Amino acid sequence: MPTIRRALISVTEKTGIVHFARKLAELDIEILSTGGTARLLRETDVPVTDVSEVTGVPEMLDGRVKTMHPKITGGILAMRAKPDHMRSLAEHNITPIDMVVVNLYQFERVAAKPGAALEELIENIDIGGPTMIRSAAKNYQDVAVVVSPEDYDAILEELAANSASLSRATCWRLATKAFRTTAAYDHAISARLDRAGLEEEFKLPPVLDIRAPKRFDLRYGENPHQSAALYGSSSVGVAGAEQIHGKELSYNNLVDLDAAWQLVNEFDLPATAIVKHTNPCGCAEQDTLPESYVKALECDPVSAFGSVIGFNRQVDAASAQEVAKLFVEAIAAPDYALDALAILTAKKNIRLLRVLPAPEALVIRSISGGWLAQTEDLHRLAPRFADVKTRRAPTPEEWKALEFAWEVAKHVKSNAIVYARPGQVVGVGAGQMSRVDSVKIGALKAVLPLEGTVIGSDAFFPFPDGIEEAARHGVTAVIQPGGSVRDPEVIAAADRLGLAMVFTGVRHFRH
Repeated sequence: MPTIRRALISVTEKTGIVHFARKLAELDIEILSTGGTARLLRETDVPVTDVSEVTGVPEMLDGRVKTMHPKITGGILAMRAKPDHMRSLAEHNITPIDMVVVNLYQFERVAAKPGAALEELIENIDIGGPTMIRSAAKNYQDVAVVVSPEDYDAILEELAANSASLSRATCWRLATKAFRTTAAYDHAISARLDRAGLEEEFKLPPVLDIRAPKRFDLRYGENPHQSAALYGSSSVGVAGAEQIHGKELSYNNLVDLDAAWQLVNEFDLPATAIVKHTNPCGCAEQDTLPESYVKALECDPVSAFGSVIGFNRQVDAASAQEVAKLFVEAIAAPDYALDALAILTAKKNIRLLRVLPAPEALVIRSISGGWLAQTEDLHRLAPRFADVKTRRAPTPEEWKALEFAWEVAKHVKSNAIVYARPGQVVGVGAGQMSRVDSVKIGALKAVLPLEGTVIGSDAFFPFPDGIEEAARHGVTAVIQPGGSVRDPEVIAAADRLGLAMVFTGVRHFRH
């Protein structure tokens, strides 16, 4: 149970540090400090000794060297129970340090800045801080290491109750937290420097190092017999969203919310995505958000019961009034107007998430024994590069519908078929083992008229039967990647049936 007589404090994040240091001083704990921290403590009348007074060496090299000195690291690393360690301290006039309070240069904040220069990144790599943290954590039985302001109050309470001593259990807890902190810091540096100079092309890293703190436990996973939790270290995307209303989120809620959020952010105009089991059962892009919701709901109002919804605009009162007519599990949106919140929060259980856009990131999936990683599917169709393969080219109206269907098909489980009009999904055939079955199911699920719609297909048609089935339901145009050995037969079928067909040369499988 180490007694704290001497503490070294050097922090970048200064929240609560003056109060913490003052309470340490009131317990007759000597405080050593550096740079801006020492200056702050001195200005607030907390007694402090500069580290340079202890080492006899001033800070140098633009602050790169402050604490790397035997009188500091020796004072931290000496094991009190080893006589030869204590003799070495006495021989070299080194006084033990019993507590290290350090948090690190904010590398991640700098790394998140668009266009941060390599020189700026390098200068924000902390050297002395991790050295002190690791030294103290290694010697946890004699030294307490404090890396987060959230621990200050509990530590002060324990010190006050135990004559300035901390239990071994507390020191162990603090040490393990310290090692997690330095590991995460090193990971942030290596991950960012792996990308330095490669800003125009997102690269797969040479090492996949997945580290994220637990945000909270979930009631269960996909099923009640499975345990689950949400992990994440940022405040963006669905994982970092702010829940502003409703009961706790489930595993399946989060998966569906992410699917809805990713889909709805494909569009520039106000858009709504209604998702059930990761597949859209409705999606629309219109001139106003309420119009987009109404059009999205028209696609499959039965499946929309118990769905999650994504909006790409602030939710307004008109949209909220429409949503309130339906049982909805959760909503993801960039924000909510106050009058919209008043409407939606009248429903006690609906989960409302405020979501910030996330930067480009790797898509990662676990498999037995490892992980798969890939870049995001960010392809956007440029019609001028699409290849019209049939005798008849799409009309302007068909082009609008084809572009819309293509964007939605990217977010439907393969094999994916999307029936659409301009800005509105009419039917979805998802996750079938044969493409012609997806065509049939998309038509079967449709409650709106199919006559005059187009279809988007995430991959090529291996046989003409899919095109023939679509034409039977009134489809007039098709967009697909092409690439089948039977493309000539498929194109011939489209010509025979009077359909326009466009090849994109890009596949959108989603497994």
